Amino acid sequence: MYRTLRARALVVAVAVAAGLLGAGTSQGAPEGATASLRAEAVPGLNAALNPGLAPAADTCDMRSLPPSRDESGKKIQAIKQRGAVVVGVDQNSYHWGFRNPQTGKIEGFDIDLAHAIAKALLGDPDKVVFKTVPTAKRIEAIQQGQVDLITRTMTITCDRLQQVAFSTPYFSSGQRLVVPKAAHVTSVAQALNGKRACAAATSASETELKTHPRGAASVTIVENQLDCLVLMQLGKIDATLTDTTLAAAQTSQDPTVEMAGETILPAYTGIAMNKNDKDLVARVNQVLADYRASGGWQDSYNRWLASSMGADSSQYLP
Repeated sequence: MYRTLRARALVVAVAVAAGLLGAGTSQGAPEGATASLRAEAVPGLNAALNPGLAPAADTCDMRSLPPSRDESGKKIQAIKQRGAVVVGVDQNSYHWGFRNPQTGKIEGFDIDLAHAIAKALLGDPDKVVFKTVPTAKRIEAIQQGQVDLITRTMTITCDRLQQVAFSTPYFSSGQRLVVPKAAHVTSVAQALNGKRACAAATSASETELKTHPRGAASVTIVENQLDCLVLMQLGKIDATLTDTTLAAAQTSQDPTVEMAGETILPAYTGIAMNKNDKDLVARVNQVLADYRASGGWQDSYNRWLASSMGADSSQYLP
């Protein structure tokens, strides 16, 4: 039932939000000018952004491999022989990874990034096979070899680093609450206390709500974050906790909801890969560096995210 309702809500929301899309013009601050400042507020992430620095003693080592253009490794050679990169994505996150109801194609910021990787490895941005993967199945899909990598708003965490490898960060994020505008919420505590909360399974939001419920009367866990929006539209939950990126997408899909309260759990988003595929990790890190330097990251931000997250992208660029 939820899947049917979610698909219906997505089609309606896309139609409502289509007129809201616009292009931002800000190019953002220089990468080095913003990354270290934000990383200081997130233990362990200074090392992720600056590989030459040692990680803090009380956190895990979040450093990724140095960027490389070497393509002689086993994993990259297997991708070249196959002739396509298999990428795990979302099809329900508006602006990030969603199926365009008019064309049937999956589009968005994370999808542009997958195309950039395909172009770098295979010389053609269209040599990519998309596999839609639910939030709860992302790590399983990587470990079982169902996909080569995941570009699906996946937060870099110490727990996940025990199971998969991550690229260097490509987006700065956090956790935000989505609530009905009619609730007139001003803080996270107000939004959750005595309320019915919702989050996606195996997400950082689920962990936070179960660890620090902040007085929530109940916590509903669903397969994908868009299911929470559907439940909110049906009046079955009062607040959704999700990544800032996805929270902004939900508000674009439904003009009756808004992000409320403060940002919690500052974090970074990365591309997930198998821990054994070190050659691919290093090559993807080089693709990310080139993508930012060429303006591809900014162009994609302007196209998909500026309308919901603001024209100034500097706060989101690691």
